[in-house]
This record gives sequence, structure tokens and C-alpha cells, in this order.
Amino acid sequence: MGRKYVFDFDSTLTRVEALDVLAELTLQGDRRKGEILREIQQITNLGIDGDISFTESLERRIKLLKAHKDDLPGLVEELQQKISKSISSNREFFEKFTDDIYVISCGFKEFIDPIVAEYNIPSDRVYANTFKFDNEGQIVGFDEENPLASHNGKIECLRQLDLDGEVQVIGDGYSDYVMREAGIAHKFFAYTENVHREKAADNADHVTPNLDEFLFVNDLPRNLSYPKNRIKILLLENVHPVAFDNLSEDGFSVELITTSMPEKDLIEKIKGVHVLGIRSKTQVTKKVLEAANKLLVIGAFCIGTKQIDQDQCRKKGVVVFNAPYSNTRSVVELAIGEIIMMMRNVFPRSVEMHQGKWNKTASNSREVRGKNLGIVGYGNIGKQLSIIAENLGMRVYYYDLESRLALGNAIRCSTLENLLNVSDVVSVHIDDNKSNTNFIGEREFNQMRDGACLINLSRGFVVDLEALEKALKSGKLGGASIDVFPEEPRSNGPFKSGLQGIENVILTPHIGGSTEEAQRDIADFVPNKIMDYINSGNTVDAVNFPNIRLPKQINAHRFLHIHENVPGIMAKINEVLASYDMNITGQYLSTDSEVGYVISDLDKEYNKDVIKALKNIEHTIKFRVLY
Repeated sequence: MGRKYVFDFDSTLTRVEALDVLAELTLQGDRRKGEILREIQQITNLGIDGDISFTESLERRIKLLKAHKDDLPGLVEELQQKISKSISSNREFFEKFTDDIYVISCGFKEFIDPIVAEYNIPSDRVYANTFKFDNEGQIVGFDEENPLASHNGKIECLRQLDLDGEVQVIGDGYSDYVMREAGIAHKFFAYTENVHREKAADNADHVTPNLDEFLFVNDLPRNLSYPKNRIKILLLENVHPVAFDNLSEDGFSVELITTSMPEKDLIEKIKGVHVLGIRSKTQVTKKVLEAANKLLVIGAFCIGTKQIDQDQCRKKGVVVFNAPYSNTRSVVELAIGEIIMMMRNVFPRSVEMHQGKWNKTASNSREVRGKNLGIVGYGNIGKQLSIIAENLGMRVYYYDLESRLALGNAIRCSTLENLLNVSDVVSVHIDDNKSNTNFIGEREFNQMRDGACLINLSRGFVVDLEALEKALKSGKLGGASIDVFPEEPRSNGPFKSGLQGIENVILTPHIGGSTEEAQRDIADFVPNKIMDYINSGNTVDAVNFPNIRLPKQINAHRFLHIHENVPGIMAKINEVLASYDMNITGQYLSTDSEVGYVISDLDKEYNKDVIKALKNIEHTIKFRVLY
């Protein structure tokens, strides 16, 4: 005697309540449509939660529906588009266990039968109500002799079935739980993928956010090896809510915290977390990574990744993604705005106006057309700034340690000194390598033109702020725009700097990439990289890991093996697979100086001992199965 699986239909096999959808169809053009729909939904919920008798719920709804037999094909067509996501992705379960699956629903066979037939559930294992029609085909009622038309009718229906073995009920409502409460079902799984009903969830043996979770708990064939709801994602530093939405909608468990966390707190919080999302303030240190017992991937929702110990991540098999391009335009636009405002002395004039002073003057107010812009660092941001500045009529010079091709009419300077000597405005866009600390300091300020302006939208430590303060106060420099600082507050609040109060100095709180558009783009880009890695093993654009672009999995198991890059590992992996008689349909390898990443696609069921054997290969860092 095996298990028997009893499914509810509405809001379980489908994402919706079928009678609500029927009402949408039949009430088209009725001026009271919205009001009637709300009433039907309210009656539906009262019946599901057991607050009114089901018979009353059914009678009241049918009266409001005004439905006809001819409306049913359209309803079936609508419902076919509204199968629950995890149900439609797990057809294999319904095919393999067709003899053990039943549908017990207070809905109607007229629309349930054609839907579940597509999932190998025949009409004789569907127990539901049936409509009554008048001579014109109008739906006027239901078969009142059917046990399912009465209050707690599911209990009587299941009792009459007298199923052998362990009976498990899967449904979204309290009306499903009562079969467990009555002692004729052994377990009740509250299905919350479409709707979370407290009364059902509070009484469930197990809350299952999707069918994957139900199949995982019962060790049944499934589309996913590990349910996504069991994968915990922690997002810090007020990451854009779209990231939360993207990851939640894909089925992951996501927690969003608005601030960064100090090391001590993060060490505690990181335990059990599979994915960490941060911005620039959170320091992911060796100690944090040692405490991260389940961490698979870190998403940096920004450009820089120096706040993450990437070497330790690599040793632990933790993949790191960032957003190298998403906020480029935002940073460039701010730089352009600051160039114009500093050259025109806009801020001093604005401060005076706020103080009640009218000081109309052209003194120290210059057009940017024809002036020289020096760009330090000619990467994505530097290049885009170069193009836009040239379109404003500026002459562009750039300096970069790497040999980068000039765009437009930009002129490459062989030394930083040459660039500083010629520039009216210097804009710094270099990376967050610690060797760049005080890259621009007293010596560099002395090499700049008298009255020139400086912009720093890169990293706080690359400009010596004490030296900058002296250069501004002495009149050597004519202005500065600083967006980043060596030490920044963890959250919004008080801030102090020696640059405060100096004329023609624009201070901003690290908002170079903080536009709605940039944060939205980052919130799309980084989660997609995270999901692609978790769901398929893709590491394209990872900053600390060999990059592999994988084809889509089709009817295969995928083994992901991360190991230290020493000779012979690939041979050992294939030796193990051969010893377990496994047929490889595709295999992919990529390495860097320290890490190797092997993906093997296999086309058959396998002995679970092969996993243990692969994990036990010497120099293995991490192993995962996807199917």
C-alpha cells in the first residue's frame, strides 16, 4: 500500500477560483460588475474558511453568476492559461503517479475534467459538483444529492472512497484541512503558491509554497532538485525593492534589510543564508565567509567589489556578481552637471540667494565649451563621459594605466602629470584597488592649472581630502565636487567633513549611481545573474570565478563540481561517473589560476551514492545537483 494524493482544484491546481473567473466572463458589460465580483469573492472566502456553510456559499454565488452552458468552453480556455506555475512544471509527477492522484473539489466537473485530463487525471478520479441547467441552458443550480454540495462534503466524499495507504491532502483552504481533522486523511499540506489562508496554514502538517516543496518533502519526481522557497536570500543596504520582487516572484525566500551590518552582526545573520545581496558599505570579510555555512553566491548591487574578500569566496566556492554597467549613465550625467555648475559658480550664487543676497556677476563664471576636460580612468564611465563632454564642445584628454582606444577626438596622455597640466576640470573614475589610495594628493594638486576644478565620483580613498582642502582654501583650485569619502556613515544621519563651507564645493552623499533608473537596472541585472547561477549553474559575468555560459537543461541531471585547480580532477570526475554507469550528454569545464568549474549533464536516473563519491574527490570545494 503506497500513498494516495488528494488535490483541491481552485487556487491549488489553478491560480484562481474558477467561479470568480466565470463571473468575470458572464458579467461583461454589467454596470454593477465590480460590486458583484467583490460580493462573489467574499462569499467564496467565507465558504472556504468554513464561516458559512458551503451549500449557502454555492447557492448565493450561482444566483449572482447568471451563467449559461455556452459560457463554459470559454471558462475552460481561461483556466488552461491559469494553471499554477509549479504544477505545470512538474508534469512528470502526474504522469508517473497517475493511479494514485485524486481531485476532490467543491468546484464543478464540467470545467475541472477537461483541465486535469491534460495532467493524466481521468474523470473517474475527479470528485466534484455538477451544474443544473434549465431548458434554455442557463445555470440554475447544482446537484444537491452530491455530498460535495453540502457543508464539509469533502469529508464524506473521502470517507466513501475508502482509499488504501497513507492519504495526503493538498489544498489552499480550511475546507481541505477538515479531511485531516476528521481523521480520514493522514497529512494536510497547505498550498500557498496562489493564496495564503491563515486558517489553513495554521492547521497544516506542512505549509508548501509550491508543488516543488511538496514533492521534495515526499522525495517524489520533481522539476527542481531543491525547492526555491528553501533558498534563503538576504538583501542589505536598502537594495531597490524590484530586486526583492524579482527574486520573490521566482520563488526564493527573501529578507530585505535597509542598512548595512557590522561584521559581528553579519556573522550571526549569514548562517543558513544561500545568497547575500549588498551594496558598497557591507564588508564581507574572511570571518563572515567562515560563518557562512550555506552561502552559494554574493550579488554586489553596485560596480565595486573590494568590500568582498574575493579570494576567500573563491576558496569556498562562492560566486560573486556585480553590476558593472547599470549605473554608468547616472554617474556620467552627474559629472556633466557638476562640471557646468562649478564652471558657472552656480552653488555660491545659490547659497547667496538663499541668504537673501542678490549678486549678479560674471566673475569666475565660464562656459564649458572650448575648455579642457581631463578624465582619469578611461573605463565604461570615463568613455561615456568623454563622448558627452565632447558633444558639449569640450576638448577631452584621458589617462589610463591600460592602453585604451580613444573615442571621438579624445587625446590619450602618456602620464598623469601631462593630463593635470592641461585640464580645466579633472574627473576621477578609477577602480577601487587599494593601491589607488591617495592617487590624487598634494603633488597632483600642485601639477594642476590654477583655478582648475576636481570631480571625484569613484572611491573615497583615491583623493587625499586634507590636501584637497588646502588646495581649495589657498585658491590653487577653483572648485571641487566630491561624492565619495574615505569613511561614510552606515545609514542616513549626521556627517562631517573639512570641505564643508568652502565656496564652490559641491558635496553629495555617494549618490553618483543613485538614480531611480540606475537602481532599477541594477535590481534587474544582479538578480538575473543570481537566478541564472542558482537555477542553471551559469557564471557569465562572475568577477571571481571561471565564466561558463551553459545551454538550457533538457531532460537531464546537471552536476556542478567546483574544485581547486590541480591536475587530474576532470579525469577523476569522469572515472567516478563511469563507475556508476552514467551517460554524459554534455560536459563543460572552465578554470582560472585557482579554481576549476566542471558541469556534467547526465541523461538517466542515478544511484545517490555517486554524489557522495564526487564530493569525496580530493580538492573538491563545493558540489551541487540540478534537475
